[in-house]
Amino acid sequence: QVQLVESGGGLVQAGGSLRLSCAASGRPFSRYAMGWFRQAPGKERILVATINWSGGRTYYSNSMKGRFTISRDNAKNTVTLQMNSLKTEDTAVYYCAADPQGNNEYDYWGQGTQVTVSS
Repeated sequence: QVQLVESGGGLVQAGGSLRLSCAASGRPFSRYAMGWFRQAPGKERILVATINWSGGRTYYSNSMKGRFTISRDNAKNTVTLQMNSLKTEDTAVYYCAADPQGNNEYDYWGQGTQVTVSS
């Protein structure tokens, strides 16, 4: 079992920045691929970004490229999502998730953190 706890959400004006963190405990976090997802009101949950176990490979959904950066610190069991140039359409609940097999199947999820971007 892996427990994931997100933090860092809040209210920010458009154009601003936020840094989300996900703290992991339990099984060896350092061997898991990790991802950030988000779900806006009335919409389906979508993938934001992923990072492999070593941090050497990342992936971003098109609308986040160039604005968001995912990173991890395996020594601290954390994964971070730096969000810059935020837009109102980035408003959503952001979730951290763990992919133990590295096959894009996320078995463990955090409770989510709210990000609200005002105009």
